[in-house]
Amino acid sequence: MLILYFIVGLFTVINQQFQIPLQTAMLLHDGNITNALVTMLNFSWFLAYPLSEGFGTRWLEKYGYRKTSFLALLILVVGLAIYEAAVLFHIYTPVQVSIVGNEISLGFFIFLIGSFVIGMSATVLQVVLNLYLAVCQIGNTTALQRQMIGGTSNSIGMAIAPLVISYLIFRGTPLHDITTKQFILPLLILILLMLIVAIFVSKIQMPTIDNIRQAPGETLEKSVWSFRHFKLGVWGIFFYVGIEVAVGANVNMYASELGGSFAVNATHMAALYWGLLLLGRFLGSFIKRVSSEKQLVVASIGAIVLLVLAMLAANPWILTGVGFFHSVMWPAIFTLATDKLGKYTTKASGVLTMGVIGGGIIPFLQGIFADLMGGNWYWTWVLVIAGEVYILYYGLKGYRLRN
Repeated sequence: MLILYFIVGLFTVINQQFQIPLQTAMLLHDGNITNALVTMLNFSWFLAYPLSEGFGTRWLEKYGYRKTSFLALLILVVGLAIYEAAVLFHIYTPVQVSIVGNEISLGFFIFLIGSFVIGMSATVLQVVLNLYLAVCQIGNTTALQRQMIGGTSNSIGMAIAPLVISYLIFRGTPLHDITTKQFILPLLILILLMLIVAIFVSKIQMPTIDNIRQAPGETLEKSVWSFRHFKLGVWGIFFYVGIEVAVGANVNMYASELGGSFAVNATHMAALYWGLLLLGRFLGSFIKRVSSEKQLVVASIGAIVLLVLAMLAANPWILTGVGFFHSVMWPAIFTLATDKLGKYTTKASGVLTMGVIGGGIIPFLQGIFADLMGGNWYWTWVLVIAGEVYILYYGLKGYRLRN
């Protein structure tokens, strides 16, 4: 499960870090919708979550943990193959589509389809992972601790992804100088690696966990949406993933826009952000006595303070510190939203994953906002602050159970 969590984190951020290389290789440098288009890479990825949650939950109910994980990895391989097809199409069949006076390569839109397909894979994997870690009793660990341990593995993948992009995939070439041909061999290697992992997963055993889903023939008397704390938790996941991805994916866009030493260190800022998120989750995995709601309140206040300071100082380095406070938000919200749901837990776990689409919508809105401001990312961080405020509300009142 921890290996699969690592893979989800790795590919989530690899997809985000493809923004600048794709902008360089496939989009016009002087286009007036370039920022909005490139943030569609995130949007297409996270659009898969609400559209894939349903069959992900059904697969889990029908096939169990192992086969569902195996099928999700096969979908990941298909998505990587579509990435490869998009690159080859761009190189050898340079067809362009005109949008608002901008000539855009058709290969770019095929790449977006690949992003959507890999997002489907991540959706199904997270339906399995979140539920398994929440309900699988291991020693004296709490559900929140297990979520934090899983999140630590996830964050390791996220933290190293920007470095994988810069130093392994593109071999030290500055992101603004990437050519399309540099995608070909690394994508082939990733396809082979994921096939090996899929075969490995198909051979292992994953014990079944009872009492967390409806029994055969049993009906659910009411909708999972009737639980207020769960419903507000879905919005909590929406805003959390949205602001987490907005900072992690767009801090380098902001740094590149500012130029100078900020632009030179753009990749390192993304790596530091995810690294601090990793550190926070690692330290949080040892915490047992601090409740989820208290962790959520402290984290959201800390994030708001740093975002305001980053705007006042116009310094994207300060934004990287937000990663430390974001580290506890996912496991805390997930634990609070699924608390005391009994036989509704499996259904709720899948539905909760729908909220992850915020990771596509909020960064996309941020990109549109930046284009409307003439390419200036400064005021776009107000959107992130608004998301932090909602999470603060959920930690104060929204999580409380009501009959």
